[in-house]
Amino acid sequence: MKKLLTILALLPCVLLAQNPNPKKDYIKLANYDESKIPQYTLPDVLVCKDGQRVLTKRDWEKKRRHEVLGILTKYMYGKMPVVKKRLPATVVSEEEVTVGSTPALRKLIDMSLSNKSNATHVEVQLYLPRNSAEKKAPVFVGMCFRKNEAVTGEQKESWQLERILQHGYGLATFCYTDVAPDKIQDVTTGVLADYLHPGHPYPFPDEWGSIAAWAWTASRVLDYLETDKQTDATRAAVIGHSRLGKAALWAGATDQRFALTIPVNSGCCGAALSNRKIGETVECVNDHFPYWFNGNFLQFANREPYMPFDQHFAVALCAPRAVYIASASEDNWADQRGEFLGGWNANPVYALYGLKGVAADQLPPVDQPVTGGQIGYHIRTGRHAVLPFDWEQFLLFAQKVFGK
Repeated sequence: MKKLLTILALLPCVLLAQNPNPKKDYIKLANYDESKIPQYTLPDVLVCKDGQRVLTKRDWEKKRRHEVLGILTKYMYGKMPVVKKRLPATVVSEEEVTVGSTPALRKLIDMSLSNKSNATHVEVQLYLPRNSAEKKAPVFVGMCFRKNEAVTGEQKESWQLERILQHGYGLATFCYTDVAPDKIQDVTTGVLADYLHPGHPYPFPDEWGSIAAWAWTASRVLDYLETDKQTDATRAAVIGHSRLGKAALWAGATDQRFALTIPVNSGCCGAALSNRKIGETVECVNDHFPYWFNGNFLQFANREPYMPFDQHFAVALCAPRAVYIASASEDNWADQRGEFLGGWNANPVYALYGLKGVAADQLPPVDQPVTGGQIGYHIRTGRHAVLPFDWEQFLLFAQKVFGK
C-alpha cells in the first residue's frame, strides 16, 4: 500500500516529463469572442474557508491572506524553498559606463542559488545612476529572456535603461534560463535540481515549477540589494513580460518587500482571469508548459470552475502595495479585459486598507492609463511586447510609489 501511494503521489511528476501535444493549435482554436465566455462565478477572495467574511485588514492579514497564499501555493505555484539566511553573492566586477549619454555604474554579481558545492549560479547585472541626487537608488528587478538584453540586441527597447537611469533608478536583471531552463525535457535541471529530495527525480506535486523558481530568484536578487549600500531595497519593483510577467506577479505576491509589482502582458496564469477562457487557457498552459506550475495544477486543464481561486487572488496578495498591470491592444492571446479584471477583482482587499485598487470600473480606452489607485492599468496600442510607452507609464507610477 505504501508503495502504491508513493506511485500515485509521483504520477503528476511523471506527467511533467511527457512531451506536450504539438498537433493541437491552441492559437487557432482559442475563443476571442466576449459573447462566448462561459458563465462563471469567481471565488470570493474575502470569504474564508470556514465561511467567515473578512471585514477588516486585521482579519485579512491574520487569517485570510495566509489561506489565499496557501491555496495558490498548493494548487498552482508550488512550495518554494525557505531561505533562512542569505545565499552567497559576490560582486565580480564594477565599472563606470555610459548608457546612451547617461553615466552609470555597472556591477556584475555572481549569485549562488543554494549552498551546495555544485549550486546553480546566475549572473546579475546591476546598473545604477551616477547623477542622482540620492545616495541610494530605488531599483527595478527584472527577469530577462536573454543575457544583457537591457543594453544590447533587439530586446534593448524593452528595457529603456537610459530612461530608467535618468529617473534616478537602478536596474538589476538576470536571465531566466540560468535559473531553470524553459524546456520540458530539462524540468529538473537548474535550481529545481538543487532542491530535489534525495532519491526523487522530480519535485513533489505540491512543490514549485519554473514560474515559482523564476519568481523566487527575483527575491534572492532583492536579498543582495539589501546588502548593497548604493541601492534602496525598500523601494524595489519587480517586473517581467509574458511568462516572466506571470513570474513577476508571483514574486510580488509572495515577497512583501517588493513595493511595486509590474506584470506585463502576463495573460492566463498571470493577471488575467482564467475562468474567462479567452485566448490562452489553463489547458493550453498545462499541455505545452506543464513544468511552469506544480503537479497539482494539471488537474484544472479545461476545469477552471473547479479551481478554488482565480488570478485576482494573486493580485490581492500584493495589497496594500502597488501593482501595475499592462496590456496591449493586439495581444488578444493574453485577454486584455481579463488582465484588467484580475486587478479590478482585487479591489475589495485594497479597500480594507482604505485604498483604491484599480480606479476604473470599465476597461479604459487604448493609450489612456488609469493610475489613480494602488493598481495601475493601461492597454497600449500595439503588439505583445514591452515598448517605450509602457516604460513611461511604469516610471511615472514608480515616481508616485517611491516618492520621487
